[in-house]
Amino acid sequence: MITLFFGCKKDGSEPEPPPPPPPPSFSLSLVAVDGRPQATSYKDVSISPVVKFSFSNKISRATVPASFILRNNAGQTVPVTLSYANNDSSVLLSPATNLDYLSKYSITLSNALKSVEEGSLQSGITINLLTKIDSSRKFPVISDQALLDKVQEQTFKYFRDFAHPVSGLARERSNGNNNVVTSGGSGFGIMALIVGIERGFITRAEGLAQMQKIVGFLKNTAQKFHGAFPHWLDGTTGAAIPFSQRDNGADLVETSYLIQGLLTARQYFTGGGTEATLRNDINEIWNGVEWDWFRQNNQNVLYWHWSPNYNWEMNHPIKGWNECLITYVLAASSTTHSIPKIVYDNGWASNGAMVKNLNHYGYALPLGPTLGGPLFFSHYSFLGIDPNGLADAYANYETQTRSHALINYTYCKTNPANKFGYSDSVWGLTASDIPNGYTASSPTNDVGVIAPTAALASFPYTPEESMKALKFFYYVLGDKIWKEYGFVDAFTLNDPWFANSFLAIDQGPIIVMIENYRSGLLWDLFTSCQEVQDGLVSLGFSAPYL
Repeated sequence: MITLFFGCKKDGSEPEPPPPPPPPSFSLSLVAVDGRPQATSYKDVSISPVVKFSFSNKISRATVPASFILRNNAGQTVPVTLSYANNDSSVLLSPATNLDYLSKYSITLSNALKSVEEGSLQSGITINLLTKIDSSRKFPVISDQALLDKVQEQTFKYFRDFAHPVSGLARERSNGNNNVVTSGGSGFGIMALIVGIERGFITRAEGLAQMQKIVGFLKNTAQKFHGAFPHWLDGTTGAAIPFSQRDNGADLVETSYLIQGLLTARQYFTGGGTEATLRNDINEIWNGVEWDWFRQNNQNVLYWHWSPNYNWEMNHPIKGWNECLITYVLAASSTTHSIPKIVYDNGWASNGAMVKNLNHYGYALPLGPTLGGPLFFSHYSFLGIDPNGLADAYANYETQTRSHALINYTYCKTNPANKFGYSDSVWGLTASDIPNGYTASSPTNDVGVIAPTAALASFPYTPEESMKALKFFYYVLGDKIWKEYGFVDAFTLNDPWFANSFLAIDQGPIIVMIENYRSGLLWDLFTSCQEVQDGLVSLGFSAPYL
């Protein structure tokens, strides 16, 4: 009786059987792209990859098509082909047609996937793909010298075709306010004009006419502050345009780049008549710069900025090592407002504390920050100053500039930060546009953005390494970065982006330094200035040309 009581329900019916256990879940055990081991992000992927997903259980083929989605960077679905392996425990996915080169894709595996037992996938996954670079040649191969000609001529158009129509000065950038011209970039552009004449891109008469327009505007129209120019000017009215709120007056460094170009032109246009008048006008501008006034009450250092509204509030002493050597050289070279050597020694060189004597990758680096800093440090002042054989108490500048470029090159070649695309042909970190901004890239501030000006303006220091970069930029990446004014300002392959901009301060050094590599033209002209020679000697420099 007791057994019967516990074996039956109160109503006498049979007990309900327990519910069946749920089908066991299963997991993703392996992902491989073209045989490469598991990761969530793959770079340098072929344009027809095979992506293998392996699972702990056999999967239900019926659930596969809806569970695997390939999308391009715009979020559009890309058709795929699917196949099976390992007794249906692996799915092989490949695009139905080739993917685009150097493009981003994603593959999403959702937990809609089921096993043959109807078990659920424990968790989905998204993997990201970046396809490889198209290594085909985009343009016919020409000789190295013809390629240098082409690069100089195309880049020259920025300073000729895109010059401001009223002032003749260089516009700051191609994708900004076309009425904003740059004083420093115009100094580089003046040097580029000389190259354009010498290389036959324009006639001497055409170059002289543009120089007359530029010099006339600078002399008679452009706003000046104690003889110094602002960073930016209105190309029509000559009024200062603020670079920042308190930087609305004199910029002594930008002025020095402009004067560097003007003195180079003075040494080039040696004829009579209009060329003599041009030289006289350049001398008036040059002699009007009150370099010594920028000592701010006779201190033994030069100051970068002065504002008619904010006076010295920017409070930015010019100290080395950086791109400003030319400022001290010209201040010492002035015959009207010169500075004594103590300003150079105490201010620029910080009583010798500027010297670091670093060594990276086996290259001695007398000056500058760790790994050298951005490459424009070794470009802007040396468009005119010839570093070959140049030395003073602090450094040998041939060693400094060459080591700086080689360190930058070697850093990119060895690629310790693992930036996709860096190589012995893709290198060069300096100040440039970056996605959504601007930065001074260097080995210690590496955001993965390469600026063509960095490697190309280093031609005098690293001719073989720069030529490798030039050929890659032109032949391989040319469909993306070779445009109306030469190479665009910057690009990244790490997360593909190509600037739509050109900047005067980046285009100018490309033309000028390629020419210095080829002929030494701008070095010879600038260092032929007697004032510059005297200024260098007064600061304690020695060089074969002094």
